[in-house]
Amino acid sequence: MVEHSTTTNSHPTMSYFPADKAGGVNPDTHLVLTFPSPPTLGTSGQIRIYDAAGDRLVDVLDLNIPPGPTVVVKAPERPPYTPVPYEYVPGHFTNANTKPGTPSGVALPTPDTYQLTIIGGFTDAFHFYPIIIHDTVATIYPHNNLLEYDRTYYVQIDPGVLTLDNGSFSGIGGKTGWTFTTKKAPPPADATRLVVCGDGTGDFNTVQGALDFIPDHAPTRVTVFIKNGVYEEIVYFRNKANITLLGEDRDKVVVCYANNEVFNPHPPNVATNELPGTFPSRRAAFMGDQAKGIHLVNFTIRNLTKGQAEGLLLTGEENIVSHVTVEGSGDALQVNGSVYLTGCKIVGDGDTILGRGPAFFNRCEIISHYGPHMWIRNTDENHGNVFLNCTFQSGGTTENVIARSPTNHGKNYPYCEVVLLNCALAGISPEGWGTVGGDPANVHYWEFNSVNLSDGSPVDVSRRHPASRQLTQEQDAEIIANYSNPTYVLGGWTPVLAPLILSQPAGADRVTSRGAALVVGS
Repeated sequence: MVEHSTTTNSHPTMSYFPADKAGGVNPDTHLVLTFPSPPTLGTSGQIRIYDAAGDRLVDVLDLNIPPGPTVVVKAPERPPYTPVPYEYVPGHFTNANTKPGTPSGVALPTPDTYQLTIIGGFTDAFHFYPIIIHDTVATIYPHNNLLEYDRTYYVQIDPGVLTLDNGSFSGIGGKTGWTFTTKKAPPPADATRLVVCGDGTGDFNTVQGALDFIPDHAPTRVTVFIKNGVYEEIVYFRNKANITLLGEDRDKVVVCYANNEVFNPHPPNVATNELPGTFPSRRAAFMGDQAKGIHLVNFTIRNLTKGQAEGLLLTGEENIVSHVTVEGSGDALQVNGSVYLTGCKIVGDGDTILGRGPAFFNRCEIISHYGPHMWIRNTDENHGNVFLNCTFQSGGTTENVIARSPTNHGKNYPYCEVVLLNCALAGISPEGWGTVGGDPANVHYWEFNSVNLSDGSPVDVSRRHPASRQLTQEQDAEIIANYSNPTYVLGGWTPVLAPLILSQPAGADRVTSRGAALVVGS
């Protein structure tokens, strides 16, 4: 088992993670220093990680390089992440190179760019923060997938990288100041259950480490159990299938990062993510691309900054999000492709839900602070967003519309579809729906039995937008029945989640009946 912390003779009031001379360390570990007082992050100097066998330089974090853009840079001035961000193959864009490391394959970023790291094999790379400080804790983020199993490493930190007001910390030098040894071997390749725990006692320290371990298009479902903790990391995966990410406690498992369209902008040659096969958007905290059969269950995803900043961005087919809290800013949740969401809470600042559908929301809570609850972009090839027994609330002092206009910046979505069935509303403007651009003949802005969240009384719909429609049981029984059925909305796919126990009854060690604990799935 990995040791958690230690003090050293040179810095007796500090703790290190992994502990100095620790063994059994997961290769995806972060490096954490806890100081007696809040440290200051410098703007120069390096952190270096060496393989003790032969003193081979494995990783370099250079603080002379800024983490990422802080202001909007528009194309064509915006630099590409790599010389050729995407290779065009007839019909779609692709990037088949999945070599881990920085774009050059080694962790030596050049001083004329921003910090870059490969996440989930996406070699166009992400901007990232090499060090994040919270109070007295400084977490160092090595480049992904460069440390290996059964190796001993030593860490060097230049003076000025981190400083204390009293001058008591001047870095770590030599070959013996901070060393650790990684585990002998990874989990079995055919493992169907993996454990993530930030303290190093699981199979992986990070969510990304577990996802990277699971092979693409896995034929057998793998469950990744995430123990309580805050996982401050950008998560990105693609071509994954049959994975359940299960949190120990919805409120105590938090996957988060400060990421947005400014910090990780679209590459200049692919302006949107609407062309099938492309995924230029790197602005979310948690992203799944070309994913199938991914189940996200019982944890919180949070984007820590403002702007176009999704908490969750999920593209693929037949995915399930259950009992998950998603917090972002503009476009807090983006889902493209068939997805079923149940028992979820989505909180954002406007255009809170974005995507192309089809998406079925069951018993979900949607809160939009400053603007429309959604912008749906589906075409006539699939359904849009359907909400059954959900709640919509304005989180601010102004009233919001349910959905915004399907026409924006010259793009029109004349088949956009948003259907509310038995939903409770608060802070929704009397017209309910935003201005519709173009011909509204095929727009489905439909409601059935909307009630006030405060007291359950029927909503006054007398001033609803003329392009919207109020369904009635007498005239629209078949429509209501169809749209209440996820299989109908999701193109023939029936979402099924295996029974998962989310909480034990008080004083019980095991659950012998479904009624004895909170259980999701069927």
